[in-house]
Amino acid sequence: MSERLTKSAARNIFYGGTLFFLAIFIALVAQSHAYIVGTSSNSENLTDSVVRGKHVWEKNSCINCHTIMGEGAYFAPELANVWDRYGGPDDAEGARDTLKAWFAAQPTGIPGRRQMPQFNLSEQEMDDLIDFLKWTSEIDDQNWPPNDAG
Repeated sequence: MSERLTKSAARNIFYGGTLFFLAIFIALVAQSHAYIVGTSSNSENLTDSVVRGKHVWEKNSCINCHTIMGEGAYFAPELANVWDRYGGPDDAEGARDTLKAWFAAQPTGIPGRRQMPQFNLSEQEMDDLIDFLKWTSEIDDQNWPPNDAG
């Protein structure tokens, strides 16, 4: 054990370790991409209405107050499961009507309560936004949010 680590041995360990961990990183990125595209996403249900709903979401900056799948602000409720909370899987038409009524009733004027502004969405915009929220609720989010209340 009297020999020391030479410069060339140190260089070889550095390059070998770098290549090894780079290969692991690339494999993990490929596995994550395959999971997201093949398992987690529901891109087969992506329609023009869902895309327009995403544009309504962005145009009105909903993410400035709400979160969707944990991304966004935490001022207002998580909306990844709002379709499920309003009973969409069991009564799609009832959930759609209830969400439209919720949009129309804002702000509620209840003192001391956070208020959603009135965006004056058209019927088409409301339908598209609801389709986007429905589509989002169908993504495999690995049990996010952790509670039903959002």
